[in-house]
Amino acid sequence: MIIGVGTDLIEVERVAGKISKDEGFRELVFTVREIAYCEAKANKFQHYAARFAAKEAFLKAIGTGWISGIAFNEIEITNDQEGKPSLKLIGATLKFLETRGICRIWVSLSHLSTISSAVVIIEKE
Repeated sequence: MIIGVGTDLIEVERVAGKISKDEGFRELVFTVREIAYCEAKANKFQHYAARFAAKEAFLKAIGTGWISGIAFNEIEITNDQEGKPSLKLIGATLKFLETRGICRIWVSLSHLSTISSAVVIIEKE
């Protein structure tokens, strides 16, 4: 049963500016694996922005927005060998949300040169 849908759009330039100006922003928001993935890409800020949008979309899908107990860098976007993205929760964020009975999370990412977007769908048994 679907219990939540979230979507988000963000300007790539906005994320690029935060990463370039604010020391520690990248590490506060992204996991080590996400940083390695994005840094290996030619248009790295598009990939950072898409992941940021997915984290925002996830927060919308759970219906609470950002609340205490959830950390952006504990919401991780990975890609399989074919490039399909998935959303993985880790640390205290995972523990906090386990009580909600979430069984499956779907994520879709898109990006253009100036805009990135994400859609997240959450299912519960």
